Amino acid sequence: MIRQVLSLVPELSIITWAPFVGALLIMFTARHRPRAVRWIAAVTTGISAALSIRIYATYDQDVAGFQFYEKIPLVPPLGISYEVGADGISLLMVLLTSIIIVAGVFASWTVQVRSQEFYALLLALVTGVYGVFVSLDLFVLFLFYELAVLPMYLLIGIWGSSGEVRPRGIFAWAFRETGVGTKEYAAMKLTLYLLFGSAFILVGILALYVNAGAASFSFLDFEATAFPRALQRWVFLAFYVGFGILAGIWPLHTWSPDGHASAPTAVPRGRRISRGSWERSRVSTSSTARSPRWRRRTSST
Repeated sequence: MIRQVLSLVPELSIITWAPFVGALLIMFTARHRPRAVRWIAAVTTGISAALSIRIYATYDQDVAGFQFYEKIPLVPPLGISYEVGADGISLLMVLLTSIIIVAGVFASWTVQVRSQEFYALLLALVTGVYGVFVSLDLFVLFLFYELAVLPMYLLIGIWGSSGEVRPRGIFAWAFRETGVGTKEYAAMKLTLYLLFGSAFILVGILALYVNAGAASFSFLDFEATAFPRALQRWVFLAFYVGFGILAGIWPLHTWSPDGHASAPTAVPRGRRISRGSWERSRVSTSSTARSPRWRRRTSST
């Protein structure tokens, strides 16, 4: 009986949205109460972590496909749905994210400057990270991706750290004028690079949507569709560049040293690169690489 009741609990949604609820509570109920801010952040991320451990322990490894599946239509005429599910890889990413964000919350316990905004942005960021890992609707995945990018600009720009750079050579004046080494420079560079990649991602998603003929943004529908070979190639390239920027592919990786060096301790730095690599592998390969030979070639990249 208890197991049947638990099976009806939307565990992935609770994991994803508990930090966002925490961010709202912090902004509207805990103003000027630093201790309440910290405990709300700890409790809401702890809920996500506890449920992440539970679903990881109850995941059936003998069953193929996505488990803990949920689907709620959002804009039916356009085929946009809140559709989430987890397989073995995404489940592990969710668990690792939960461990890192709980550690990040406690590592930031001593933040004194505008702690309310800091924790609210941190919880909003991790909501986007969770959403990217579990979303099966590519339009919603794109929204979660943007939600995970934008708070980083403020977190790095306000609470980040600046390094000392001593420019030399003929381009020293350019380094001084642009503020290389400062947290503001790192925040702006990271955001512009990732938003540039977002344009490629959005074009690729819309191309699949238009050519699928199913009036759906569902990853499962795209995976079952036989797209033309030429479309597969250039959409794969768009996804590879878009998600690859987050993963730090050459030559679009120069945001990474600045962003990682300037980011606050709590901001999950390694999760950015792993998230980009995971998205590149999952969305690019599964949605576009239909032939076995092309799938092997793209997977090896």
